[in-house]
Amino acid sequence: MAGVGERGARALLAETGTDMSRFPTHKDFASGAGRCPGNHESAGKRKSGKTPAANRHLDAVLTEMAHAAVRTKNSYFKAQYHRLAGRRGKKRAIGAVKHSLLVTVYFMLRDNKPYKDLGVDYFDKLNPQQRIRYHVRRLQELGQEVELKPAA
Repeated sequence: MAGVGERGARALLAETGTDMSRFPTHKDFASGAGRCPGNHESAGKRKSGKTPAANRHLDAVLTEMAHAAVRTKNSYFKAQYHRLAGRRGKKRAIGAVKHSLLVTVYFMLRDNKPYKDLGVDYFDKLNPQQRIRYHVRRLQELGQEVELKPAA
């Protein structure tokens, strides 16, 4: 998996274990590791959504792995980081990558399957019409007239 070396994998497994039957879903696994942001809202007021303090050793390992994962060429984690960092900031983007790493580890251990990277173009393939609209709008904002024709 991108960003996860042998030492990081050992530390991650030492902190989480390999038995995923303890966790009913990937959400419970991420929550147990303290990687789920809160959604505290009362009477229409949004309060702190800060992630809870949890296992600091696991958090340190995840942070190291996330930084390595976003530096891996042509990886899903790099695409996710760059997609979020511009809007939400670098630290929140790393937090999202840490959550994605945990979810990926959960499914790998639960299903006993190897890691398969989704690729750097995963988000572009997810909703291509949205990407087209975005780029057309950006070109129009720059004063260009755009006419689209499907490729042959």
